[in-house]
Amino acid sequence: MTKRKIEAYESSGNVFADLGLPNAEERKLKASIVIELHRLVKERGLTQIKAAKLIGISQPDLSNLLRGDFEDYSAERLMKMLTVFEQDIEIVMKPHPKAGEKGRITFRPVAA
Repeated sequence: MTKRKIEAYESSGNVFADLGLPNAEERKLKASIVIELHRLVKERGLTQIKAAKLIGISQPDLSNLLRGDFEDYSAERLMKMLTVFEQDIEIVMKPHPKAGEKGRITFRPVAA
């Protein structure tokens, strides 16, 4: 049996960029928000039906959203969904630490 060499590359920290997908920063931001939304739904023991009603979307739409189909949702709309779960959203702008480099958008939930 011959062994095949597997190539490995160090991640940039954004899987969407690593895959060469368009709008990688936006996709990463939305995915981070949806992960937090999923955590909050589970933490409260809500069914998808109850959670969807709270958020103001249908259960099938919530199911799709939680499975990663968030392309039709703006980051702003997803953040508003988090506020339904008594979460404050704070946007902070600061200079990028490395001069001459493009800034980035990150999402960091605060541990409860």
